[in-house]
Amino acid sequence: MNAPEFVIRGRRVVTPEGSVAASVHVREGRIVAVGAFDEVAHGCPLVEVEDGAVLLPGLVDTHVHINEPGRTEWEGFQTATRAAAAGGVTTLVEMPLNSIPATTTRHSLETKRAAAEGKCCVDVGFWGGVVPGNRAELPRMFAGGVFGFKCFLVPSGVDEFAHVTEDDLRASMPELARMGALLIVHAETPAPIEAALARVGQATADGARRYETFLASRPKAAEDEAVALMVRLCRETGARVHIVHHSSSSSLQLLRAAKAEGLPFTAETCPHYLTFAAEDVPDGATEFKCCPPIRERENQDRLWDALDAGTLDMIVSDHSPCPPEMKRRAEGDFLEAWGGIASLQLRLPIVWTEAHARGHSIERVVEWVAAAPARLVGLDARKGAIRVGCDADLVVFQPGEQFRVEPAMLHHRHKLTPYAGRTLSGAVEATYLRGAKIYERGEFKSEAAAAGALLARGDAR
Repeated sequence: MNAPEFVIRGRRVVTPEGSVAASVHVREGRIVAVGAFDEVAHGCPLVEVEDGAVLLPGLVDTHVHINEPGRTEWEGFQTATRAAAAGGVTTLVEMPLNSIPATTTRHSLETKRAAAEGKCCVDVGFWGGVVPGNRAELPRMFAGGVFGFKCFLVPSGVDEFAHVTEDDLRASMPELARMGALLIVHAETPAPIEAALARVGQATADGARRYETFLASRPKAAEDEAVALMVRLCRETGARVHIVHHSSSSSLQLLRAAKAEGLPFTAETCPHYLTFAAEDVPDGATEFKCCPPIRERENQDRLWDALDAGTLDMIVSDHSPCPPEMKRRAEGDFLEAWGGIASLQLRLPIVWTEAHARGHSIERVVEWVAAAPARLVGLDARKGAIRVGCDADLVVFQPGEQFRVEPAMLHHRHKLTPYAGRTLSGAVEATYLRGAKIYERGEFKSEAAAAGALLARGDAR
């Protein structure tokens, strides 16, 4: 083995085998050895992780809305990937909607890749989209390197990305199965939402300010029907299916049954569902609005149980920013405000704060925020773990350090956040991308601006 370019070591290094005192040897951006703590050749440059800190693999976030090109005023590659680096995220996969054009053709994929070129602090991959009538484009996008395909079963909120019906899915899913491509699904069906909105009716201004009004407009039944539909279509077509941002506890049994049956079916949840409870959302606080919605505390407890049991596979951010005026914060109108929460930078401390309070270990958290998302998109041979052969994507994390979330500390484009003022445990001290330190204690290294690579499915670089 060639000598490493440097070694980073710590008393607590989280590896797939557990936490150990270890030295991580890095050469040409890869981990070439994980040795004993004292296994450092004389004269080799050495980075010491201070006692109390933990060395983690770089986080992987497979659910990020960046919106460039076309809606860069919502969020762009420069701002989003800086937020990612500050939060210990070294790899993200960007969603196909909210940009103009949406990523629903091979040409639009190339347009997005061109928009991202040279702007990324971390490694970035792309999802394609399934919309009505684009079946012929699916193999072209797959050949172009997308990691899979996103669809909505309800209107997405933007005209460029139409939702699909069961008939549309029956046309596209056999093609996805033939290619071995993953379908990720916004799983809410329209009928229960339409019925709920009819019951809500034309809410008064005061009524629209109440979170309970919005929560009533997005019932669990919409998610439950959607999950049942996707389990059935997964069984019938053999296509791989992944449910995004799952929030309904009443369909967890459907997810358990699908897994027990051996179907290629997975699901994720998000930090906001695991942190906030509907009972605590203040009137008019539209920064809490997302779809599916934040539900009751008892529902939140069941989501944590499902993570512990493996029914839910991972925790991703669903980073979904917009200009503050679209949140209608002045009026506090939950029914008209844009739905989405920006938390890319905060995912690790949010999850660690809540997980630690519930008795979960840092090793379980690493599984949920790094290893499992890497497996989902087939990057687990090089991302999401401290293991020989993986990219030297590393995070120095201080699990005992507490901080108060102040909007000014956030690096994504807009600072409106439901986490403002919240005290979190766990601070990212430093982030390394392929062996290069790109972030340390609030400062970005000069070379970080274009350090990230644009990843493609099957990319072995």
